[in-house]
Amino acid sequence: MHNQEAFLVSKAAAIIVAAGTGSRLGGDVPKQFLMLGGKSVLRWSVETLLRCNKLASVVVVAPPDGVQRTAAALPNDPRLQIVAGSLVSRTESVRNGLTALSGTPPQAVLIHDAARPGISSEVIEELLAALAAADAACPALAVADALKRTGDEVRSVDREGLVRVQTPQAFRWDVIMRAYETATAGAVDDLALLEGTGAKVVLTPGRTELMKITYPEDLAVAEKLIAAPALRVGTGFDVHGFEPGDAVILCGVRIPHTKKLEGHSDADAAWHALTDAILGALALGDIGDHFPPSDPQWKGAASIKFLQHAVKLAQERGFRIANADITILAERPKISPHKEAMRLATAEAMGVSADVVSVKATTTERLGFVGREEGIAAQASVLLST
Repeated sequence: MHNQEAFLVSKAAAIIVAAGTGSRLGGDVPKQFLMLGGKSVLRWSVETLLRCNKLASVVVVAPPDGVQRTAAALPNDPRLQIVAGSLVSRTESVRNGLTALSGTPPQAVLIHDAARPGISSEVIEELLAALAAADAACPALAVADALKRTGDEVRSVDREGLVRVQTPQAFRWDVIMRAYETATAGAVDDLALLEGTGAKVVLTPGRTELMKITYPEDLAVAEKLIAAPALRVGTGFDVHGFEPGDAVILCGVRIPHTKKLEGHSDADAAWHALTDAILGALALGDIGDHFPPSDPQWKGAASIKFLQHAVKLAQERGFRIANADITILAERPKISPHKEAMRLATAEAMGVSADVVSVKATTTERLGFVGREEGIAAQASVLLST
């Protein structure tokens, strides 16, 4: 069909199809926006493709009503373009992506499903190299399991010559454009449009990690295959002076004393330090950015609100509290008798096991404002993990 003379790809592009609803996965969030190893399923593919210097542009085909949401969830890169897809069929979504590239058509195009976040630079290079002697190329895996056809009677299917194809699938630009001129909504993938046309197709090595996320259990498998745990460390420090009162509140525990801590909220220095540690690990500023002391609604507020807000932000970004360590600096009141209650209260507030929370106390040997019993300081560190 196509003249197979030496073909060196100097200008290529990629299309990521991310317009589906992911109904088989269940849940309210389309699978391309689910978190995997600290970033969305879609972002895994986008970042990998943008790292390839052979790709002049990357088009993401987003849900028709989710173009802005998609753009907000992806890196800001001049090579990246977001277009609306179709809820009618994948074929129509790909056609929209091809149209977006047609103004300055590339020599070759990769068409990839966002539900396969395990794409790698090696896969991309192998596909583009294969186009030197082919009209199209596709990663494929041998069928290792026995196959059965179900129905009234279960029968074996000969797996000889069968492979499992993956994406991205690579095409010479003129070949895929001709195929889409007559494409219907029924094609199982883009490669199917070339069947029976005489086009030369080359299969490149597939990858286990290039699996497709379709069902709920697939997300956990993908996490193990491609998403090494992402770790974030944060530290926090807070200090409050004394004022007349009868108790201090630390880690949500009321400790009788001859004074109380002065502050706009309940002045829980320990939980304020821990909240700042979590926000710092997330690079989301500090407690004052989220709960300004100038806002009267936070006057006298229980610090559990601040802490749980920070934990929720971490969870929304795919992180969990791996461990938290709090150190309280005070001459009086004595903290040691209350450490266990404070540890348990902190764990409960964050929704974690108590064995990942540490609460310690020390003095400053009568030095400084703490030593002069002018107030209490607290510092905290936290490790977040995906």
